[in-house]
Amino acid sequence: MLFLCLLSIAAAFGQKKFTPKSYIEEHKGLAQQLMRETGVPASVILAIAIHESAYGNSRIAQHLNNHFGIKGKNNSKKIRSAYKGYSSVKESYHDFIGVLKRRKSTAHLFETCFGKNCEAWIHGIARSGYSQTKTWKTHVLGMIKRYNLEEYDKI
Repeated sequence: MLFLCLLSIAAAFGQKKFTPKSYIEEHKGLAQQLMRETGVPASVILAIAIHESAYGNSRIAQHLNNHFGIKGKNNSKKIRSAYKGYSSVKESYHDFIGVLKRRKSTAHLFETCFGKNCEAWIHGIARSGYSQTKTWKTHVLGMIKRYNLEEYDKI
């Protein structure tokens, strides 16, 4: 009986909490699909999503399905935020690639870095001003190494 009470409380209050391993397992297929379609390594997509969304556990990830910290309009009644809202995580992942393609400072990466390793992509994205944080590149590259994300670049 106590278990059922705790389970119902958790369901009422808690969103799904990801661990690094569970986040990667849930999203690696989508990252690999986008890699095949666009040339952006799955490791880059996953590492940036992990970093920007705290493994999918940040408020904007939970309430807006925004896993990349992309700013824009949202219609959320749950949180006030300057971040863009998406109907699904998949839509957020696709828009991240779209942002890279649309921005003049990153569009060239699809030609110059196509088929190159994840470090070339991360350096290019960092140089574009994607993040204003000086340690962003180091953190994202650290995620790739820590979780061996390059293994998802091999299909």
